[in-house]
Amino acid sequence: MPVPLTVGEFIRGATRRMQRARLRFGHGTHNARDEAVVLALHVLKLPFESLRGALGRRLSASERARLESLLERRIRTRVPAPYLTREAWLGAYRFYVDRRVIVPRSFIAELLRAGLEPWLPRNVRRALDLCTGSGCLAVLLAKRFHAAQVDASDLSADALAVAGRNVARYRLGRRVRLVRSDLFAQLRGRRYDLIVSNPPYVKAASMRTLPPEYRHEPRAALAGGADGLNFVRRILGEAHAHLAPGGLLVCEIGHNRRALEKAFPSLPFLWLETSAGPEHVFLLEREQLPLTRAI
Repeated sequence: MPVPLTVGEFIRGATRRMQRARLRFGHGTHNARDEAVVLALHVLKLPFESLRGALGRRLSASERARLESLLERRIRTRVPAPYLTREAWLGAYRFYVDRRVIVPRSFIAELLRAGLEPWLPRNVRRALDLCTGSGCLAVLLAKRFHAAQVDASDLSADALAVAGRNVARYRLGRRVRLVRSDLFAQLRGRRYDLIVSNPPYVKAASMRTLPPEYRHEPRAALAGGADGLNFVRRILGEAHAHLAPGGLLVCEIGHNRRALEKAFPSLPFLWLETSAGPEHVFLLEREQLPLTRAI
């Protein structure tokens, strides 16, 4: 019979095993211990804030078996933990995920909590989450701006199916509209006070060297072309026509700040402060964007 194990002992042991296996993180956690905590709390169905009080709790035989199985799958397959648990967290919000979408991890989620206040229009009545994936940012937009109608667009029908589950989970079906669209193609004539986007931005060289964990995610949701800016260029070229006067574009671009500033030297990008520094997300006002023809 297995020796009884506490939650804290499982976390310590799982941390060591994942470190020895040289797993890679970045799908909601940044190290082996945090990943072990996520697995434990998922199986025990406990909130994050209860961890300290639960460390001394002894695991039942069935809980230990489920945890060991989950840990073994994580090590053997290199599948990101959120795909194994079918859930990902952005702040206090939980989202359903599977391999049809990338695992939610956008810095824009942080900014929607408080970081955009100095630049926001007085009233955000219409917002767009461009390249919505799991729909997480669309849900956060609707939660942040209670009177706003939100469009959530993506080219992938599979991604929109996942987004639909998350919109339904938060009972936002009347305020969040899912649109299958190649960027702005199916949004003709629509204007927004705020557009947020976390488009594919991984450059080709980086795509060739992705760790195994990242290769489980949809390639189309990651690959941004030779320099990672294929989609960002299109967004910058078309966003003006889809923003209302005084509207804002907020876009995440990974580690491509230098390449973007070199490609668009005349644009006054405002780089927003996030937990990773002012390198990953830019803001532009409508009046700062290149003019596009009326549509």
